[in-house]
Amino acid sequence: MSDEIRRNMALFPIGIVMKLTDLTARQIRYYEQHQLIVPARTSGNQRLFSLNDIERLLEIKALIDKGVNIAGIKQVMNPMNKDSQEATVMTKDTEEKRKEMTDSQLYRMLKQQLVTGKRPGQVSLIQGELSRFFKI
Repeated sequence: MSDEIRRNMALFPIGIVMKLTDLTARQIRYYEQHQLIVPARTSGNQRLFSLNDIERLLEIKALIDKGVNIAGIKQVMNPMNKDSQEATVMTKDTEEKRKEMTDSQLYRMLKQQLVTGKRPGQVSLIQGELSRFFKI
């Protein structure tokens, strides 16, 4: 499985994303409403976020902290739709795997991504922002 597919897999429920990004559920839903992120939905309509979604939320948070409003963020970051290549992927296979994983397994997977998951030529925002949760 390629790194980009793995980064787009829907794995994290909103509760974990809230802890990792220090955003409220309302803020996350607001950014979704403005099409800045597009999390996948389970058959029960639960939002599941990918590593790319978390990284994008951290970028949005950083821009908000710098005083950029939503209109400015939309100018900087292209709005997404469900058919976008960056949209989170939800297939039957990934949904089954997600149901089998515990929260501790998800945290371990995220830690592994933080330690080894740099994209070529880039330092991940996730690594800088979320490394404080893990002793590497």
